[in-house]
Amino acid sequence: MKKTLFFSALIVQSFSWGQVSADAIQKALETKKQMESQSLFQNVVFDNVGPTVMSGRVVDVDVNPENPIEFYVGYASGGLWYTNNNGMSFSPVMDSAPTQNVGDIAIDWKRGTIWVGTGEVNSSRSSYAGIGILKSEDKGKTWQNMGLLDSHHISRILINPSNADEVVVGVVGHLYSKNEERGIFKTTNGGKTWNKTLYIDDETGIIDVVVSPKNFNVQYAASWSKDRKAWDFIGSGATSGIYKSEDAGLTWKLFTTAESGFPVGEGVGRIGLAVYDDATVYAVLDNQFKRPLESKKSNSLPIAFSVPGDEFLKIPNKSLNSILKNYGLTEKFRAENIKHWIQNGYLQPNEAAKVVLEAINSLAEKEVIGAEVYKSSNGGKNWTKTHPGFIDDFFYSYGYYFSVISVDPNDVNKIYLSGVPIIKSNDGGITFTSISEDNVHADHHVVWVNPNKSGHLINGNDGGLNISYDDGAHWFKGNSHGVSQFYAVNVDEQEPYNIYGGMQDNGVWVGPSNYKFSSEWYQTGKYPYENLIGGDGMQIQIDKRNPNIVFTGFQFGNYYRIDRANNKRDYISPVQKKGEKPFRYNWQTPILLSSHNQEILYMGSNFLHRSMNQGQTWTAISPDLTQGAKEGNVAFGTIAAISESPLQFGLLYTGSDDGLVHVSKDGGATWNIISGNLPQNRWISRVVASAHKKERVYVTLNGYRNDDFTTYVYMSDDFGQTWINIATNLPTSPVNVLVEDNVNEDVLYLGTDNGLYVSLNKGSLWNDFSNGIPNVAVHDLVIQKKAKDLVVGTHGRSIYKVNLEPVQQLNEKVLAENLHVFEIKKIKKSKEWGNNWSSWAKAAEPKAEIWFYSDSDAEVVIQVENSLKEVVFSQKIKAVKGLNNLAYDLSIAKSKADNWKKKDKKLKLEESKNGKYYLPISINKISIQKGKENVFTNLEIIESK
Repeated sequence: MKKTLFFSALIVQSFSWGQVSADAIQKALETKKQMESQSLFQNVVFDNVGPTVMSGRVVDVDVNPENPIEFYVGYASGGLWYTNNNGMSFSPVMDSAPTQNVGDIAIDWKRGTIWVGTGEVNSSRSSYAGIGILKSEDKGKTWQNMGLLDSHHISRILINPSNADEVVVGVVGHLYSKNEERGIFKTTNGGKTWNKTLYIDDETGIIDVVVSPKNFNVQYAASWSKDRKAWDFIGSGATSGIYKSEDAGLTWKLFTTAESGFPVGEGVGRIGLAVYDDATVYAVLDNQFKRPLESKKSNSLPIAFSVPGDEFLKIPNKSLNSILKNYGLTEKFRAENIKHWIQNGYLQPNEAAKVVLEAINSLAEKEVIGAEVYKSSNGGKNWTKTHPGFIDDFFYSYGYYFSVISVDPNDVNKIYLSGVPIIKSNDGGITFTSISEDNVHADHHVVWVNPNKSGHLINGNDGGLNISYDDGAHWFKGNSHGVSQFYAVNVDEQEPYNIYGGMQDNGVWVGPSNYKFSSEWYQTGKYPYENLIGGDGMQIQIDKRNPNIVFTGFQFGNYYRIDRANNKRDYISPVQKKGEKPFRYNWQTPILLSSHNQEILYMGSNFLHRSMNQGQTWTAISPDLTQGAKEGNVAFGTIAAISESPLQFGLLYTGSDDGLVHVSKDGGATWNIISGNLPQNRWISRVVASAHKKERVYVTLNGYRNDDFTTYVYMSDDFGQTWINIATNLPTSPVNVLVEDNVNEDVLYLGTDNGLYVSLNKGSLWNDFSNGIPNVAVHDLVIQKKAKDLVVGTHGRSIYKVNLEPVQQLNEKVLAENLHVFEIKKIKKSKEWGNNWSSWAKAAEPKAEIWFYSDSDAEVVIQVENSLKEVVFSQKIKAVKGLNNLAYDLSIAKSKADNWKKKDKKLKLEESKNGKYYLPISINKISIQKGKENVFTNLEIIESK
């Protein structure tokens, strides 16, 4: 086997790393489906443990025109969900589909046919690629892939209401690379074949397609030229514009010419469209042309920055952040880190003002026009800007994420714009007012307007779903299901333990590991999960000695030491010395509390920093561990992963976003590059120092930001001097996380952009490990060692957990057996068994999980024998090859109970309220028979004390 693995490693190192074909992706999906059916872990089921109240990014809604309380909601990476009670509850519709990544949805309400264009189009850091266009004719029970496999990101689907087999699709195309499967595609046979009816070039796709409400022949399409890289994003181009078709999408003509009144040229960014009738169409534009000098925001700061330091510290953070937001600086500065500079004597307020002003002046040179609304009243021939001046404080620097407009079907002058916040106009776009309220997330992507009842709105945003019946004056949430997008998770040492997680644009939350969804919190007034901090929630470290001390933060390295017991929060991120270049921080900056000493905290910028006092002071213990800064508007050339050996203090590893892995064996005094033989220029998603062998280290790489979906997983047993490829039979998908089992050194867990896997032999062979989890991106994994639980942070379906005890016991000896039953922990007898406090309540029932391993599919007989050697319970089940589980409720038949009591007069064995008899305090024997083979273990019921 070693020879095979080494040869595999040589093969991987010999080819040039690059994009994976659509056919290879399709084959990988088929492989994954096959692995699911053959996995040794088909009976290991994960539980979703929330949260739900803070949801995930909504990309589309489709409402039944005859019944507006029935609708579907598409989530960027959380799949498709259905409600028929106005959002009070939802059911998942795409759990059997090969992906959860949604760009657009369309429903043929007459037939019940569902179309899903996969791959989100908002072009964010986590806008995952899709696999083409999916179709279900049985309300989501089964799905067919109807083609467009290399489209990656699908923006719109239009179904002809008079002919459901006629469908027009807008395709954005690849996010990080060029490709030709983009533009407008049309089918007239329900998706069996497609014709490309509009193609501009391999860098320009279609971001929106709309149709006249009563005339399917009249359609408009918005093209979008963009160029995204890991280090830079150009969100506009000369080939962006508006096209029109008057023959139901068969032919197209560019209508936004220089004479049309609509902007043309390199500054034309993302465009959103809304049609009122055949003649009237609105467009919202992310205008990336620079503002005229006289119109730029003043580069003088408010008086707040000229007061003495102690007075400055008293200014509410909300007020300071409002100032910074007004200048478009909230990604670079926050009130907390500016106050940290001043509180620690690094800068005085006037000096901080100079730093901020420099950033403002830098932005002023690049300040763009931003959001604009245009209207055509003659079918797109001519366009007029609807408003004087600028729409400020709406798109900020990321209009590419929004640019969505809606018009009330019954009022040509009422329009809605999705951005930050959501705004409304009652006068055709001349003036606007905000309709965002306290119960609504800031970032908006969808507004559906009821064609039969003005003011009834359904809004999709980064925090989920909101519904209003008074035109946005009041909103209620429709967040009853777990679709949060987690970047990172961690656990503390409490019993029961708590789970911590950082979410996309929804901060950091903490909640109990035994969470089960319930609406009871509406009654009690306290949701089980609690918010710790806002922004994009990032990594979390918890002091093992005191769970009230938490280290976490938000994007680009803004981290804090939170004392939950004393409601105290201190900004702790390292700051460069005066005169030095600013540190470069990754979007998801890594932090790590040393397992050897909980006072020692590590944090990565382009340097590795170490604090000996939990972040009060810092020392850089490395040179720049990246390939250096890269010109662009996105932070790059940063450390993305940190690991410290649990076996040796000072044995440190780092991985960078530009593909370098370093090791230090002396606490940072010296560093060596160990990634020379690994694939080059790929994001290092994880470096993991083994807890079982000092010389062992694992590395995963992620090519998502290169549109490279190759599965990169490596292991070294010599501190990274040589590497073995252990991706072996894994389906093609970028890798986000690898965790080594803390008990069984042969067991590894791995999360990719499309699932979760486990290996029982250090990566020689992988099994699917996702029963209960749909095909969703797994971003983080952590093991709670005492509870023996694996906690899974997904980017789209919240958090899952599963107990690992039977998995950890699958060693070579067990795997060599034909049949093996695992030991069952003693169970405490309870008087609650079979009883309830009310005739309306469910009776409490016990459960013993009987886990066993079988080396083949077979029928087995499971029996429970009491101390009198009488069989009191027997059941046949079909076992599969791998782990099997019978959940036994400890009940026995009345005849068995009566017979037992006759022979043992002292036995306490009474009928419960639910009519069942449960095993008394006793030592019983479980036997499992497969063919001629029997295995045994005890089932002991003990007295509860």
